[in-house]
Amino acid sequence: MSNIIKKDIFKKYGSSEKDSGSVYSQVALFTSRIQHLTDHLKNNHKDYGTQKSLQIMVGKRRKLLDYLMNKDVVKYRELVKDLKLRK
Repeated sequence: MSNIIKKDIFKKYGSSEKDSGSVYSQVALFTSRIQHLTDHLKNNHKDYGTQKSLQIMVGKRRKLLDYLMNKDVVKYRELVKDLKLRK
């Protein structure tokens, strides 16, 4: 993932383009990486290393979302809606 994409994500979901530590920007970054790996696995279904990494990343994002839901439900719902994580 290029630095330009990361800066855009941090600028949109964090307080600045260098704010990589906020929960919102971390969840957004994990979401974009998960989408990228999912597209990769559609073409390369036997890439088990990537599949394992994807499962780990989904778990980390889930933990961050659980933390955010317990901290502030309103911002959690806004983030989930903005990232289109639920149908």
